Amino acid sequence: MSDTPFGFNLPPEEPENGGDGKKKGEGQGGQGPANPFGFGGPGGAGDNPFAAMFGGMNPGDLGAAFQQLGQMLSYEGGPVNWDMAKDIARQTVAQGTADGTKDASVTSGERSAVEEAVRLADLWLDGATSLPSGSGTAVAWSRAEWVEATLPVWKELVDPVAERVGAAMGDVLPEEMQAMAGPLLGMMRSMGGAMFGTQIGQAVGVLAGEVVGSTDIGLPLGPAGKAALLPVNIAALGEGLGVPQDEVRLYLALREAAHQRLFAHVPWLRSHLFGAVEGYARGIKVDTSKLEDVVGQLDPTHPEQLQDALQQGMFQPEDTPEQKAALARLETALALVEGWVDAVVHAAAAPHLPSAGALRETLRRRRASGGPAEQTFATLIGLELRPRRLRDASRLWASLADARGPEGRDALWEHPDMLPTAADLDDPDGFVHREHLDFSEIDKMLGEAAKGEKGGQGEKQDEKGEPEGEGDDKK
Repeated sequence: MSDTPFGFNLPPEEPENGGDGKKKGEGQGGQGPANPFGFGGPGGAGDNPFAAMFGGMNPGDLGAAFQQLGQMLSYEGGPVNWDMAKDIARQTVAQGTADGTKDASVTSGERSAVEEAVRLADLWLDGATSLPSGSGTAVAWSRAEWVEATLPVWKELVDPVAERVGAAMGDVLPEEMQAMAGPLLGMMRSMGGAMFGTQIGQAVGVLAGEVVGSTDIGLPLGPAGKAALLPVNIAALGEGLGVPQDEVRLYLALREAAHQRLFAHVPWLRSHLFGAVEGYARGIKVDTSKLEDVVGQLDPTHPEQLQDALQQGMFQPEDTPEQKAALARLETALALVEGWVDAVVHAAAAPHLPSAGALRETLRRRRASGGPAEQTFATLIGLELRPRRLRDASRLWASLADARGPEGRDALWEHPDMLPTAADLDDPDGFVHREHLDFSEIDKMLGEAAKGEKGGQGEKQDEKGEPEGEGDDKK
């Protein structure tokens, strides 16, 4: 986990293709305020939350600007103004990346190349995992299409966190004053939704210029069954590697297709991961003292004051056993997903791609250096998928395949209680060589529980998905 929860007051690292090392949104003359989501918006939007929408307007556009401002303040939806987030993400994409690369519609040739790469990737993966293909279709996306396709999942990730801020806004005034301050609180909630929408839109828009598929952060951001790649970003990633472009594309197709297999054929995994995210977010508390200062000095003509409070960092994880357990579950689950993909892709690629080892290490370093996907995820929910955990998990899965075969390794995904724990990642060899349950017996017991068969105490426990003795003997 990052030292500063949510990373809101940490200066962002420049993405790998950032050129001169300046942070996005930083002017030539110096550094602006840190953007709470780790990214600056186009035209200095990190300094003013409305600059992304109004900064480039001429006086003739002021009427439209104030009309849009009125719509912003009258927003009465959830904790995040997602319409605004979408608009700003699209505008950010249209600005292009720091190296001058612009978004472009996918050509028929690029679409065919992606489809062929995913098809070949699935053939190679058949020999490396017992999980069948999960890619019903293979699609090539532009950056703008990636934004459109992934926003619904960002909503699932961010809303629990933003809800904490919205609730805190109603608690910063004394109870006897809240009735009188109704209009003010309503305006603050609207502004809060706008601020979150602005920052998330900027973050997602910048991220769209860096990601290469729909699973870069280890979560399924796109629609189920769609293996998606972004040709323009794959080309940018491959520059300077000294590896043929078709090999880069194929290796990334292997990673995307492997993620799709896991999420398609482990039905509990998606809800398990998102439930862990939500559980961790519930344990986040807001520094209401900072909000109180803002409320006491709030000037409706300067809505950026609330933005400044966000920039200073209001989020802190509660130091409770429940919160620590939630964090451990989330970190371990994400590490297991990424480690499995890393191990399976390497096993599938090594016999066929001469550059497999180099590409594997390139992507590991990209994650280790806090690449854009990692930074965005860390700032949105306060979590970093640490490289040490990724490498340990990859080694554990590879050792399991050597000891038990791909079928024995993949059988651990049949139930969350069968997966390695954080302690097992510290001792992969110990987990691999420990006695393990007969998976066919587990299947039989779970099947009986699903049919509602009841008998002794052991069967009653089966109904809860935890057969008697499983917690002690599963490993």
